[in-house]
This record gives sequence, C-alpha cells and structure tokens, in this order.
Amino acid sequence: MSVKVISGGVTAAKGYKVASTRVGIKPKGTNRDLTLIASDVPAVCVGTFTRNLVKAAPVIWDMKIAYDVKTAQAVIVNTGIANAATGEKGLLSCRMEAGKVAGALGISLKNVLTASTGVIGPQIPLDKICGGVDELVSKLSDSEEEAHEAAKAIMTTDTQPKEIAVSFEIGGKECRIGAMCKGSGMIHPNMGTMLGFMMSDVAIEHEIALKTLREVIDDTFNMVSVDGDTSTNDTVMLLANGLAENPVITAEGEDLDIFKGALYTVAEFLAKNIAKDGEGATRLFTCNVKGAKDNENARILAKSVITSNLTKAAIFGMDANCGRLFCAMGYSGADFDPYHTDIIMSSKNGSIKLVENGMLIEFSEEEALSVLQPDEITADCILHEGDGQATAWGCDLTYDYVKINADYRS
Repeated sequence: MSVKVISGGVTAAKGYKVASTRVGIKPKGTNRDLTLIASDVPAVCVGTFTRNLVKAAPVIWDMKIAYDVKTAQAVIVNTGIANAATGEKGLLSCRMEAGKVAGALGISLKNVLTASTGVIGPQIPLDKICGGVDELVSKLSDSEEEAHEAAKAIMTTDTQPKEIAVSFEIGGKECRIGAMCKGSGMIHPNMGTMLGFMMSDVAIEHEIALKTLREVIDDTFNMVSVDGDTSTNDTVMLLANGLAENPVITAEGEDLDIFKGALYTVAEFLAKNIAKDGEGATRLFTCNVKGAKDNENARILAKSVITSNLTKAAIFGMDANCGRLFCAMGYSGADFDPYHTDIIMSSKNGSIKLVENGMLIEFSEEEALSVLQPDEITADCILHEGDGQATAWGCDLTYDYVKINADYRS
C-alpha cells in the first residue's frame, strides 16, 4: 500500500486529541494562543532541535525528554512569547506548566513536552497558561475541526495554517501520521520560529525512529530558508504511540522504508508550505540541483541559491538575472565546475534555459518574464558531474518582509 494523503490534521492517527483556546498571551486580537495535544497512551518521542547556541527554555526541556526519557504523552504550546533568553526562570516555567498538564491528565511530569513561539525575552505568563489547562483538557477532541483550529492557534506571523495527514500500511495494519507546523519568519532551520508536531500511531523503537526523523529532516525542513535567521526555538517532534498495532519496527527493511516514505511526504509538504508562507512572500522559490558530485555538495548549492538575498529580490521583481543564482552557487563553498553548469528557470507558464556550460545564452526577455510571473518558480541547476542531487525551498524578498519585522513587537 502506497502512502495516501487523507483529510485531517494532528489528530488523524489513533489515540490523539487536541484542544486550543485563548488565554491572553498575545497582547491583541482574538486568536487562540494556547494549545494542548494529548495521546491516550505514552508514545515513543523523538525530536530535532535548533542548532542555535541560544536555545529557548522549551527546547532544553524537550531535548531531555526526547533523548533521555524517550516517551511523551502530551505537548502544550503557547504563542506570543518564545520563552527564550529567560534563564533558569524560563526552565522553571516549563516545569510548572508541564506539572499542571500532568496533574490535569493524570500522567507523568516527564511525559509532558512544552513549546513556545513569539517574542524573545519576556517570561511566559504562567498564571494565564496554567489557568487555561483545565479548559483545554475538558475540550480535548479528535475531530478534524479541532485539529484545524489548533493548526491556526500555533500561528504567529503565518498567514495560513499548515497541516497534513497520511495513511499507509505496515504488516497488514493501517497506520497514520497527522501533523501540523508553524513557521513564516526567522526560518533557516538547522535542526521561526519553526515548530512541527507529527503524531503517529505506528509501533517503532526509539533509536530507529530518531535516526529516521533526522534523515527526513535533513532533506526537508533543513532545506528551507525564509530569511537566513536560525531561531532559538526550532523544534520538530515525532510521537509514535503504537496503537496501529503493526509489527514493531526495529531495524532497516521494507516496513521502515514505508514509514520513512510516509514521514517524508508529511515533512516535505510542511516544509514547502513554510517557504511559501514566508513573511511578506509572494512566490515559492524552489531550487533543484542535479548532477552534482554528491548529495552534500548538491545540498550546499541549493541552499546557497535560495538564501541569496539578491536572488530572492530578483524573484520578487520577476527579473531573469541568472547571474545572481550563478554567483550564489560560486560562493557556496561547494565543489563543482562552473564551466559545465546549466541553469533553467521554470513555472506553470513554461521553462527557459538561461545558462549553458557556464555561459549566459541569448533568451527572450518577454518569455523570461512570462515564466517568472506565477507564484511558484523553480530553478534547475544541472552540473553534469555525478549523481548528487538536492532540493531547497525558499521565497522571494519583498517590501512587506521589512514592514512585518520592523514592528514585530508592537
């Protein structure tokens, strides 16, 4: 059975419920700002986290659970305040809110993950968060509607919720992954603020789940950039509660390949939608590098192209200035021969070759403008040196990006 995208979000897999509410963490507006995800039973818990040395308190808290405790049963998420640069008090706040959730659900404190997103610096309002937990527990639901509300509740500068669900078969049992994420600005993950929550009912051992998640993240979330800023809070969590009752995945093999394919489908969808929803963005910009010496060089090249501010500005202006792409490849640090490089730009309006064997070729400016007008643009950089390949996703750089971030705190 192949991986099939189905309707639903973070509650699509067996045994997961979610609820969200507004407790007033965000200073203005009426959007919900506190979310609780709960599993009926303890789940295998793995995660990938920001490589920024300045790590938010929830990241430090969750790393201990994911790497040491290795199981979790609930996640509480607040938006509006990041709980970063908050010192020991920030960590104490994680313990206090986790303790409140644990008491309300009747589970272990060590099985409660915390996540925060928003402004760096202020302490989170524990009274508001803890005051909202009982309401969240009473509202927990596995409905698609509540899952969709939760996907909206974790948003900050995002313009749209990001959620997906897939089904697949392992050992004759239907398994599912339901997921949601948020991310629009301060996005340059090396696992912004980017938060992702993937809930599965598959039965899998911790170490093989962690290895698989890391491999999938390297080719998806870690290939996204909006603005080059690596957040203090970047987190992707995967919970697997085993309620699908498939034979437990313990090693490499067909069952793991199926699960990895499903996880990749989920992560790729979310990663692309983060890039597409970049702050102020009008275009999704994809760079495919093909024919590189190896995959690592291909990754470096693709990321360099989509993170170049000059390239991003050209995509915004619908300017076929391929020199900016070529330049970004040259300073990337990757090993390649520029004199055997082709660059092709494409969209739903067609494609146009701009560089052949390292040289700009004559092309129609009118045709190029037509290709660059749609809201999804792709650059194919072909090196003719090997089998290495990679894809990275970014967005254009617009006036609105500056406006959004110039008054973010207000």
